[in-house]
Amino acid sequence: MIRTIFWFIAFWIYQVYSLFNRFRYWYLGKMGNEEKQLEVLQKTTTKWAKNMVRFTGSKVIVKGVENIPDRNVLFVSNHQGNFDIPLLMGYIPRLKGFVAKVELEKMPIVSGWMKKLGCLFLDRSNPRQSLKVILKGIEDLKNGHTLVIFPEGTRSKSNVMGEFKKGSLKLAIKSGVPIVPITINGSYKLLEEKKRIRKSNVKIIVHPPIYMDDLSKEDKDNLITNVYNIVQSGLDK
Repeated sequence: MIRTIFWFIAFWIYQVYSLFNRFRYWYLGKMGNEEKQLEVLQKTTTKWAKNMVRFTGSKVIVKGVENIPDRNVLFVSNHQGNFDIPLLMGYIPRLKGFVAKVELEKMPIVSGWMKKLGCLFLDRSNPRQSLKVILKGIEDLKNGHTLVIFPEGTRSKSNVMGEFKKGSLKLAIKSGVPIVPITINGSYKLLEEKKRIRKSNVKIIVHPPIYMDDLSKEDKDNLITNVYNIVQSGLDK
């Protein structure tokens, strides 16, 4: 319980601290210095994400970073718990947005940084809104942005993966960007397993990319199953 209280105190202290960088980001924008803006954005969000994980006392091991192509991609990951976004934001190199649940858009301060990263907020209970978000994601990928999607649609809260939602990989098929499958192993232990903050060992595996241009029509028809099997294979390692 003490670790949980400490974590939430640290969380809000860091949010207030990030407001100083928010002002710096705004000022650089007014000066037209977009390159420095992106530096501030990446450093602020990466440092925040890593600290949120470190404050749990956990150890994170990342394997396969060399598999990430030197271009924009769609990261496709399993979704075990609430720490998955900080884990991928902090430990996977690349400025990237997330296709996240719409509830995160209501979080003060955090949602502001997420929007600057190009995150998209999906309301699965609203098919029309969901379609607009997917179309926006395809457009963003075509324009060179990198996104992360959790095709299960919700946290598994365990080491057992849920099914990937039908059509969840249309972002890659329609935009033509490579898919980079990612396996997160053990993140549910940080919060979901005992309903409080706990330290754990988390492993993140970055699998080799899948290039859309190399796929036949049959391969694309079976893409969800193939990516699911790749991600799941990392849970056994």
